[in-house]
Amino acid sequence: MGVLNVTPDSFSGDGTGDDLQRAVDLALSFEDNGADIIDIGGESSRQKSVYKDARPVPSEEEARRVIPVIEALCGRLGIPISIDTQKSTVASLAVVSGASMVNDVSMLGADSGMAEVIAGLDVPLIINHTRTRAVYPSGVVPEVIEDLRRAAKLVEDAGLLPSKVILDPGIGFGKTVQQSIDMQRGLSKLVDLGYPVLIGTSRKSSIGKVLGLPADQRIEGTAATVALAIERGADIVRVHDVKEMVRVARMSDAIVRGWSPKT
Repeated sequence: MGVLNVTPDSFSGDGTGDDLQRAVDLALSFEDNGADIIDIGGESSRQKSVYKDARPVPSEEEARRVIPVIEALCGRLGIPISIDTQKSTVASLAVVSGASMVNDVSMLGADSGMAEVIAGLDVPLIINHTRTRAVYPSGVVPEVIEDLRRAAKLVEDAGLLPSKVILDPGIGFGKTVQQSIDMQRGLSKLVDLGYPVLIGTSRKSSIGKVLGLPADQRIEGTAATVALAIERGADIVRVHDVKEMVRVARMSDAIVRGWSPKT
């Protein structure tokens, strides 16, 4: 999954802002370089606890950023578009415009109507784990699993088929560096729930803390986390550096899931 941020304040510094042509070109290059999904977001996921200037984006502004990009890509992309949003109104507009899945980084917590809307749209939903405080008395892995299980049940009770639910442990969301590392180490336990698992470690602050590097120099650290996530059973890896991480993913898959030469 290639990350396409159409924002002016992406934490990783890769936002395209209002440059529609740049966003379209980047998405097309992701497909050319092997991406299977494009995840388009119009609101930075920067947390206020870390970035003091982080501000919520109104629905109208978020839609203004993402909808033209989705419309411009429809008919040109041969891979699915995911909309990265916490708002049911933006999710609806995006799906009508051509997106075919939704990625909610708030774990359905930001918009009380999201579960019902997703069930009505009948599209796959990525549920990203998050908490307002990095407190896990029983341990980060079992509590993340339980939180995600409850969120999955919420949307399933609204009518979405379990086969359309994808779980994301939310690396860096409401977690310390150590908790994020522990969650990656214990990822196979989340996989055991039986849902497809997506993980997004690309350029994350935990990599920066361990290696002492800024966001634009974390490609090797990202590669390590991507390879290990696949080894632990992840089905989708969400990345910024698509060309390089496709190669990492394909090699990791060959080792973990098997490989046969093309004929």
